[in-house]
This record gives sequence, C-alpha cells and structure tokens, in this order.
Amino acid sequence: MTNDLTSLTLTELKAGLADKKFSAVEAFRAFRKTYDDDRSAQPPLNGFVEFYADNEKLAEAADRKLAKKEGGALCGLPIAVKDNIAIAGRPAECASRVLSGFVPPYSATVTERLLAQGAVPLGRTNMDEFAMGSTCEYSSYGPARNPVDRTRVTGGSSGGSAAVVGARQAPAALGSDTGGSVRLPASFCGVYGFKPTYGALSRYGLIAYGSSLDQIGVLARSPGDVALVFSHAAGLDPRDNTSREVDAADLDPLAPETLKGLRVALPKEFTGEGIDPEVRKRLDEFKAWLEKSGAVVKEISVPLLEHAIAVYYIIATAEASSNLGRYDGVQYGPRAGAANLIDMYYETRTLGFGSEVKRRIFLGNYVLSSGYYDAYYKKAQAVRRLLMDEFARVFQEADFILSPTSPVPAFTLGEKLDNPLAMYLLDAYTTYANLLGTPAISMPAGTTAGGLPVGVQLSGPAGADARLLKVAQAWHREGAAS
Repeated sequence: MTNDLTSLTLTELKAGLADKKFSAVEAFRAFRKTYDDDRSAQPPLNGFVEFYADNEKLAEAADRKLAKKEGGALCGLPIAVKDNIAIAGRPAECASRVLSGFVPPYSATVTERLLAQGAVPLGRTNMDEFAMGSTCEYSSYGPARNPVDRTRVTGGSSGGSAAVVGARQAPAALGSDTGGSVRLPASFCGVYGFKPTYGALSRYGLIAYGSSLDQIGVLARSPGDVALVFSHAAGLDPRDNTSREVDAADLDPLAPETLKGLRVALPKEFTGEGIDPEVRKRLDEFKAWLEKSGAVVKEISVPLLEHAIAVYYIIATAEASSNLGRYDGVQYGPRAGAANLIDMYYETRTLGFGSEVKRRIFLGNYVLSSGYYDAYYKKAQAVRRLLMDEFARVFQEADFILSPTSPVPAFTLGEKLDNPLAMYLLDAYTTYANLLGTPAISMPAGTTAGGLPVGVQLSGPAGADARLLKVAQAWHREGAAS
C-alpha cells in the first residue's frame, strides 16, 4: 500500500478499514513512513518527540478484531497524543527537563477511552514546556516547525500536534488548550482545532498548567474527524469532579448544521487595531459566507474583552505557580545533587525549568503574594465573573461568537522570542473562551497572498459543542470547499 493513505481523513480511514480496502497495519506503516522520511529532511518537522513504532502490534490486534467484525468505533485508527497527556507505560515529559524520564503508571481518561475503542497511538507530540507558550519554541526538544513553511512557527502550545496533522504524519491528534493552545496552532498550520466546553473531556491524566482553564482538545483535518474523537472520549468521569456529561450521541457521523436564522455576534474589540489586513480579509469572507447561507451576523461591543488577556495571565500564572510546586526533585524526574534539601530544590528547579516556565512561576508567585493578592489575583477573579455575566447576556441574543483565531499569520522562528508581551498578545482572541469555560473551534479560512494559513474562530455557550461542530461541518463542506 502506498503513502496515499496519509491523505485520508480519520473518517475516510474508518470507512476504508470497514470496507477492507486496506488494513490497520498498512495505515500505521504509511504514517510511520511519512514520519521516517521526514527525519532526514533539512530541517525536520520535529512534531513528534517520540514515535511508537512498537504500536504496530496494536494495529495487528485491530486487524484481527476487524476481521471478526469486532472492535470499537475507532478500531485501528491512528492518533497522536500531546506530551502532557498520560498513556500508561509511556513517557509524559511535558517537553521539560524537570520531568525527563517520567513514565506515568496510569492513562488519562481520554486516552483510556480512545484505546478502549481501538485507537492506535502513533506517538507523543512536541509542545511548549508545560504548555506555556504560543509558538512551540519553548521545548526541551527544540521547536516544532510549521508544515507549510518550516522557517515559521507552528503556534503553541500544541504545536507538535498541529504540525503532525498538517504534515500528514497523523490524521488527528490530542492537544491541550489553556488559553488557545489548540486553536492557535490549528490556525497557523491550516487544520481544525477544537476546545470543548470545560469538563466535557476529563482532565484526569492531563498534566496540569492552569486547572480552572485547562481543557484537552482535538486537532484534525475535518470537523467530522474532530467529532469522531470527541464523541467517543467525552463525558462524566468519577476521577475528575470538574467533568460533565455532554450530548455527543449524534456526532458520528457528523451532519452539517442548517445556518438559516443562525445568530452570530462579532465583537468590535476583535476587529480593531493590531489585526493583520489579510487576516481581516479572510474574516470578512467568512462573515459573508455566513450571511449568504442565511445566518445573521451582528456587530456588538463587549468592553470587558479588552481586559481578558490580562485577567487570563494573572489567573493562569497563579495556578501554574501552585501546580508546578510539586516538581522539586523529590517525586518526579531527575534530582540535582546538593548538600541539603533546600539547595536540592533550588538546583533541581533551576536546571529543570526553562526560561518561560520560570517567568510564569515568578509572575504567579507575585500576584499571589501578600500585599498583591487583592490588587491582582482577587481583582482578576472578579473581572472573570463579570465577563461570565456579560457573555451570558450576549448568548441570550446570539448563538455563536465570531472572531479571527489569531491577529496575525505564522511568523518566523525566533522573531518574537525576545518579546514575551508580543507572544502573550497572540492569545488576544482565544483566552476569553477558557475564562468562560465555553467551547470554541478554529477553522481554516484560506491563506494569505504568501500561502500562509489563516483561521477563524467560532465559540458558543457552554454545552453547545455538538452544534458548534455541525456549523464547522457546514463550512467544511460548503464554504471552505467553494
């Protein structure tokens, strides 16, 4: 079988396996060959940090089940997994030296459910260290590269997942999204990136960054592929008390939503200063398609949105400083040699954490410290509550909110490394969905004149995951294809 299999979407692979057009082993080998061939490229993609070649045995087992017309809904389907999502017996290092060699004895609920349905993990993907970054340049494995132009960033922190899907080294991948970390790389790499409602996918086994913001998400080349993975991984989990039951029964197969009468709000705060003209052009084209399809798009103003990025970084860094306190050389990863316990803590964390993680720990400790807690953290939580109240009113008048995914297309590697603030502002259009806990999806909406992908984002109220995916499917079939 040729590498033509790598051009198939996940849903097409599922249909081909069912019709016995090829085997799960042939599909696995096709993606492995694409990965192997790329390793000699100059420069290589660096999307996978480890490829699970030995998982061909899982593909063999899937073929035996398929021959008996057994197996789950994902039997034999390959999928990549971000380096911060646990698979029992496989390293999960968060692209950090401080977790080097850590092998969890448990699987994340999401990977456990996908494995139970017969999915075959291809490998673990590159990421910004502990999911802290917007370009996938803050990785102990070196940066992942954009599959469209390898001199450019992938977006982050799930840059490796977006890169391998965009380069057809995997048909779909799991990522994590704390402030846009699935959607931003999806936009930069020209794929779909979905962040579900907070709790729709269990966070058990996801190594924490910001616990009230983190959400496992899915990247793929079609909304149907996203829905296929999501529908078989979602739902209540007794091991995660923030998880929730969701309605995902009619997502496999995914039907498009009828757009006539759909109410879409476009905040003025997302179309003003700082947006690249070509990104704005693609947004306007998407808006025109919605209106042509019968939707009503209305410009609104949500003044509180200008504070969302600041609120996000105060809360995220505060939660990060708490969550990362456990990495001290005692329980996880390598331990620095030192004369006493305090020095061991200091040396382990100094050597183990990268510059961006240290920056966010410092910021988090600062906003939580005595004398600054009320001025920063407490005030940020109050504004978060106001944002929730304001968007509850918005969603009484609108079904979805439209925006660009990123203010700019992918830029060159190293271009913004010396400007952390510019990096943080890349999340200007995405963080509000994490603060609200609402679902959002980035969809490919064309390219710049130079061929760089541009994404647009739709978000909906909590629990609207299924409808959001159906609208994306309408775009995929009718808008993007036209």
